Amino acid sequence: MTGTIYIVEDDANIRELVVYALNSGGFEAYGFETGGEFHAKMQSAEKPDLILLDIMLPGGDGLSMLKELRKNLYTSRIPIIMLTAKASEYDKLAGFELGADDYMTKPFSVLELISRVKAVLRRAQMSDADNVLTCKGITLDIPRHIIKSDGETISLTFKEFELLKYLIQNRGIVLSRNRITEKIWGFDFEGESRTVDMHIKTLRKKLGENGALIETVRGIGYKISEFGEERTL
Repeated sequence: MTGTIYIVEDDANIRELVVYALNSGGFEAYGFETGGEFHAKMQSAEKPDLILLDIMLPGGDGLSMLKELRKNLYTSRIPIIMLTAKASEYDKLAGFELGADDYMTKPFSVLELISRVKAVLRRAQMSDADNVLTCKGITLDIPRHIIKSDGETISLTFKEFELLKYLIQNRGIVLSRNRITEKIWGFDFEGESRTVDMHIKTLRKKLGENGALIETVRGIGYKISEFGEERTL
């Protein structure tokens, strides 16, 4: 597997080690000390296949950069792995809610990092079967990231969009919370069920009447159908 990877990391030792390891692994890696250097490269070159982004950066922070990258149509679909010393569950949730694809804490194994990079790239490179998905009154325009419920455009976070897309792509199939977590967040930690349940609750609310299409299957997880006979735990 090959690809271009940008690393935004102010610690020179970590940055150089990661760049060296990725280049040795067949990737084309570039390191940046600051967000300014990173943005300058983004303006002058093709967008990367993946970004490794530290949270604590001089003159800014990685979470703000992540938010801006996800808001920009040109960069919204680039896979991003947060690489940081902030290891609390709150910090992880903040990163994933803003659209991070994975989260690695320092100190970390270079071999594990490369493995995570390959896994995220594989997920990103899996092409969508359809550019537009529909389920009764719900329409997802995947390339343009536009979501409509009964013809009305609604705003979803990156993870809410990915969750709804996953449910529709597997309509009629019961998806366990663990399966949803692995697919959408790609991580496992205490409180994972709360994370899924919280996103389902918010998603139902934003979809209005179509939120009833997302069914709760007792003791297992969720599914979406054309009928929406919602069951609760």
